Amino acid sequence: MPELQRLRADHAPALLAFEQENRAYFAKSVPDRGDAYFTDFETRHASLLAEQTAGVCHFHVLVGDGGEILGRVNLIDVTPDGAAELGYRMAESAAGRGLATRAVRQVCVRAAEEYGLRELRAETTLDNPGSQTVLTRTGFMATGELDVDLDGRPGIRYVRRLP
Repeated sequence: MPELQRLRADHAPALLAFEQENRAYFAKSVPDRGDAYFTDFETRHASLLAEQTAGVCHFHVLVGDGGEILGRVNLIDVTPDGAAELGYRMAESAAGRGLATRAVRQVCVRAAEEYGLRELRAETTLDNPGSQTVLTRTGFMATGELDVDLDGRPGIRYVRRLP
């Protein structure tokens, strides 16, 4: 059974492989990370770990039984009032198996219990019904705001209050 783990330094090789192998798949539904992300991955990974240590972000990877990364679920831009932005992506090979829903649920629990957060926000493109389904299944509510522009693509905002 895949395990949700907090991002660590030793995840870097598997995380890079995950991002490279799924780049074209991700680009169908979310903005592409760009070439610089891949050419300077080690520096970027170290920067993410520093942000996590500082408490401004919380990064997680979904690790398969063989040590491969199947997905990631991130809480970024933590605010002093206890809010953060949720972002997630699952490998093409992991899609449609309920893993994103399970991982987002687990991160919501951690957000409240371990990180002391009170609200999570998310955005997705209007042409990504899979992501919209994950968000609604995990307790997020659409805000009704349709003025979201995600790299030139229309999107929608969601919010979830935490206990």
